[in-house]
Amino acid sequence: MEQTTSTSEIVFEVSQEPDGGFVAECLTESIFTQADNWEELRRNVREAVAASYFDHPQPPVAIRLHLVGDEVLANS
Repeated sequence: MEQTTSTSEIVFEVSQEPDGGFVAECLTESIFTQADNWEELRRNVREAVAASYFDHPQPPVAIRLHLVGDEVLANS
């Protein structure tokens, strides 16, 4: 009997677009989504993960959204 293991957590790198929207890309799977606001992004990520794991017996237990941001400082 083949044993399947559960991925306990799946991680998305989230960046904010110049227009204010968000883009989320999974670091370990080919899952990508975007949204106009944070709440919509959360829904879209859950839907994308569910679609990606629809036939998998043990989907991830948790989804981590890692917000990445840049800050530019004036050097004066």
